[in-house]
Amino acid sequence: MNQTLLVELLTEELPPKALTKLADSFAGTIEKSLRQDDFLTDASKKTVYATPRRLAITITNVRDVSPDKPIRQKVLPVSVALDADGKPTAPLKKKLAALNIPDIDISTLEVARDGKNDCLFYNYTASGIPLAASLQKAVEKAAHELPVPKMMTYQRPDGETVEFVRPVHEIVAMHGENVVPIALLGLSAGRTTHGHRFLSQGEIGILAADYYAVTLETRGKIIPGFQARKDRIRAMLIEKAKGDKVLMPESLLDEVTALVEWPIVYECHFEESFLEVPQECLILTMQTNQKYFALTDAEGRLRSRFLIVSNMETNTPQRIISGNERVIRPRLSDARFFFEQDKKKRLEERLPGLANVVYHNKLGTLAQRMARVRLLAVFIAGKMGIDTQLVDRAARLVKADLLTEMVGEFPELQGIMGTYYARHDGEHEEVALACTEHYQPRFAGDVLPATPTGTAIALADKLETLAGIWGIGLQPTGDRDPFALRRHALGILRILIEKKLPLSLRKMLAEAVGILSTNATMTDPTEGVLAFVMERLRGLLRDRGYSPAEIDAVLAQNPDRFDNLIDRLEAVRAFAAMPESVSLAAANKRITNILKKSDINAGDVHTDILAEDSEKKLFADMTVVKPEADRKFAAGDYTGTLKTLAQLRDDVDAFFTNVMVMTDDTRLRNNRIALLKQLHAMMNQVADISKLAS
Repeated sequence: MNQTLLVELLTEELPPKALTKLADSFAGTIEKSLRQDDFLTDASKKTVYATPRRLAITITNVRDVSPDKPIRQKVLPVSVALDADGKPTAPLKKKLAALNIPDIDISTLEVARDGKNDCLFYNYTASGIPLAASLQKAVEKAAHELPVPKMMTYQRPDGETVEFVRPVHEIVAMHGENVVPIALLGLSAGRTTHGHRFLSQGEIGILAADYYAVTLETRGKIIPGFQARKDRIRAMLIEKAKGDKVLMPESLLDEVTALVEWPIVYECHFEESFLEVPQECLILTMQTNQKYFALTDAEGRLRSRFLIVSNMETNTPQRIISGNERVIRPRLSDARFFFEQDKKKRLEERLPGLANVVYHNKLGTLAQRMARVRLLAVFIAGKMGIDTQLVDRAARLVKADLLTEMVGEFPELQGIMGTYYARHDGEHEEVALACTEHYQPRFAGDVLPATPTGTAIALADKLETLAGIWGIGLQPTGDRDPFALRRHALGILRILIEKKLPLSLRKMLAEAVGILSTNATMTDPTEGVLAFVMERLRGLLRDRGYSPAEIDAVLAQNPDRFDNLIDRLEAVRAFAAMPESVSLAAANKRITNILKKSDINAGDVHTDILAEDSEKKLFADMTVVKPEADRKFAAGDYTGTLKTLAQLRDDVDAFFTNVMVMTDDTRLRNNRIALLKQLHAMMNQVADISKLAS
């Protein structure tokens, strides 16, 4: 009979940051094992539960006995199994005994071809196995394969030593209303569990597997579903915010959800005077140290009230509230102390200390690295046409905040604190902003540097890292990328593409390599880094929805600048949608192949040698179309360029229909190849459209 299956492990508090992985692994292994043993149907549905003290799963439509299965067992090749008289040989008798069918009538065995030999096969029906046998195997496998680096060893009350993530107190295993007789970690499965440590008392009996979640919620004050608890927390936070914005990063929501079984949100406050401290410091303190949720007003200014998620629902929460307010106060005081102390020393005064910080033993100190970044940033600033003195000043200071007490306590604030301290020191606003901006973009989807100064230093910082780390042989391998070179490459690409900067990647990289060239441990990383960046570029463009053919068409020209890359891709996409594109792309591919095979250094097209009407018309129309296409290309109208060239489709088709390019007449052949070279150059100004040909 098909019924819902329930398995629950009741434990001591599980590691909160690993809770969802543990639950998914536990449930996934059980489901996979039962499916392999044919206990599940197409209608079976898995639900995973995870709370601080339990891992559980329910699966609907689970069989109590697996179906009988027809088995076709290969025995032996006939040549080995039977002698010349068709009698069983000793090897056959031995094999039948091993299969536990020593007395079977040989004539009932199937004779069938298997590869090059006729073989004997034993056909029989294997009876289904009971659910308990399969589930026992499944839970043992699930417990053994949990994704934890090291299990906890503990001793049960009866003296048995067992291993699990945390001590397990009870196991529930039910199929419908019936207990499934399995055992694990010295415990036998039953139907009773426990609810909330403080809001529920005594054992809770589960009447049937289908009632698991509702029983825990109504009688145990437990919301067993992780996502259900998370959604409830999110809704309660928004309600308690009373119109303010709740700062609730998903990672913090996940961690808090993994810490509570019956969430309730309370409002707390801290003294207004703490708001004199940069709000990023206060927010990070609340989130990192205490798992609190900060509030801001509509303009993004921090409020002096914050929200906490408690595991205790009470009508008199004053002690909970006051306790949390008392806990946060020294944390905020520390932040204020760090801020006030740091302001006593200018960023410029901290620069000598960078010489005491080793960046990499093959690349020197942080002071040496920043000297290289300064040179590269000034070079890039010159190419951008911006204030090089401002860039040089900012590049001197952008890493100085690494030596402050605040950043020492909260490394996540590097750059942000530099901006605050630079403003306090009276530095130019672009210098101050560059302290934060030169790290941007820090992750996928992050904002780009807003100021020209920050942009130049961000490019220099990332290029120096790529060139230096690659040059000493520490390029990424497989999934390993300890120096985040993939992130740096994507950051460079996003800045160049989205800010439409007319900068040569190769020239900037050459400058970086030149600055690093005095290092004896360096090898030239140029080609490796360029290939690496282009690979990241393909992935970036795929993520933005461009097809492989569109990307190939544009990147086949090995672009060194990316300011017009998106315009070219959009032009290729628009061209591909035109009816003329198919034949022109095919023709362009044909031209490319002809030119590859031809070693003729053809010059200009000579009109007096043109013989066929089709080649004469093609050349005449090319002469008319080319000025318009060139004008649009120069103006950056790449879509217009390709649409103008599309006018030549009929001429190109007629040419290949009526004209033989590789004729025996040398003068005609060379002239026609010269014509095709001109046409090829015209058609591929924007992109290599032959890549659009199927």
